Amino acid sequence: MMQTKIVFLDRDSLAVPVPSFPFPHTYTEYPATRRDEIAARGAGAQVLITNKVPVGEAELAALPELRLIAVAASGVNHIDLDACRARGVAVANIRHYGDEAVAEHAFMLMLALMRNLPAYQRDVAAGLWANSPNFCLFGAPIRDLKGRMLGIVGRGGIGDALAVRARAFGMQVVFVERRGAPAVRDGYLGFDDALSRCDVLSLHCPLNDTTRGMLGEQELQAMKPGAVLVNTARGGLVDEFALVAALKYGQLGGAGFDVLAEEPPVNGSPLLKARLPNLIVTPHVAWSSHEAMSALARQLVDNIAAFVEGEARNRVV
Repeated sequence: MMQTKIVFLDRDSLAVPVPSFPFPHTYTEYPATRRDEIAARGAGAQVLITNKVPVGEAELAALPELRLIAVAASGVNHIDLDACRARGVAVANIRHYGDEAVAEHAFMLMLALMRNLPAYQRDVAAGLWANSPNFCLFGAPIRDLKGRMLGIVGRGGIGDALAVRARAFGMQVVFVERRGAPAVRDGYLGFDDALSRCDVLSLHCPLNDTTRGMLGEQELQAMKPGAVLVNTARGGLVDEFALVAALKYGQLGGAGFDVLAEEPPVNGSPLLKARLPNLIVTPHVAWSSHEAMSALARQLVDNIAAFVEGEARNRVV
């Protein structure tokens, strides 16, 4: 049987072992790959694995033997899907591997912000508790989750997993209709109503032409005063400058972001410069529990094995 050449462009983006491929193959991996290195490193490959390395028309043209791009993630914004269709290159992605992990991370951010954990950590470190006349230190407001309304934008596996956790804490959970939708589906709350009524808004939707900049200055100002915004989806969903302003001037009670508009933020970010006690930024790690990454690696191998066997599994193209 003919061997399949597989090249993993950014192996260091997955910090767990990759299971062996159950078919004749050659396998080469690189810790990271610049876009101008793809043609040389992928030469002769039938399968290209990428987590975040972009692949466009120019790269595809330089790799005539390429048959499959196996994305080691759910998002495929960095792949030129139209060019892949035109050249007959299949694209497969990973699905539902991190539903529980991302939901737990979003819930952690929500809980920490509602109870103002970062502010109290700061105050204790500054010695305020040691100098308190009381046995406790009163500071930033602490709010229970029970009875609060959580609006979830995106009803996929992560959104559903978050809803289970929130209901267990006694929250009222609503799923939010798309912005600008002509009608509100059964079981959903209209976008504008959600902004004004939800105590917590958590984003779990893809980044595309309809969702980019979904929450700008106008939308953030329309949110319920003191509300908490959580984003473990994509950075481009929210105007970062407008978010910092909403936090500084007291419109929002807090924000927890695991994603930024530019990743890594080599040119800086308004969220990193703000240094606010009601803002938590984590480095795009919601998905990266050991359990979730191991499930991703297994699914990655299964997607490639299925393609080799002629099965269309988790195909985007």
